Amino acid sequence: MPAPAITVCGASRIVDPAIAALAREVGAAIVRAGCTLVCGGMDGVMHAACMGAADARMMAGGQGGLIVGITPGARKADANPYCDVVIPTGLGYARNSLVVLAGDAVILVGGGAGTLSEAAFAWQYGKPIVALVPSGGWAASLAGTTIDDRRADWIVSAQTPAEAVERALELIRAGAG
Repeated sequence: MPAPAITVCGASRIVDPAIAALAREVGAAIVRAGCTLVCGGMDGVMHAACMGAADARMMAGGQGGLIVGITPGARKADANPYCDVVIPTGLGYARNSLVVLAGDAVILVGGGAGTLSEAAFAWQYGKPIVALVPSGGWAASLAGTTIDDRRADWIVSAQTPAEAVERALELIRAGAG
């Protein structure tokens, strides 16, 4: 059975260095858990999460999960340098649907309109969603809520990157979504 894949969604531009640090730690925690990191493969939270994953893998002697970037453009070269696998879609924002579908669970880190669309896609596809509350943005706004009544669960809150990954794995194992 393949390792679980966890999608990380967040803003493509980070203004606050604390959010970048949280995203890096989420990426590192995903790799330390032996999971695959999936993201949009570009800048901001995606770049930071991929960097954290790559650093954690290096610290583990090259052992750890794969880093997958599903990009909005048509060129592999546009992805951040930490992606092991780049899937260029040429779909623009519509690629958000693929980013969500590729993971077994979704972790929201901060985020703007793109993150909101990814949360909505995850909700509609029945993917477990964990929101890292201290990262602000849509993660903080959606934590502990439901998007609509099509599901009986809610968006799970987490206070630390390690807790976010732990909760995502619990939800995957429980077959949530």
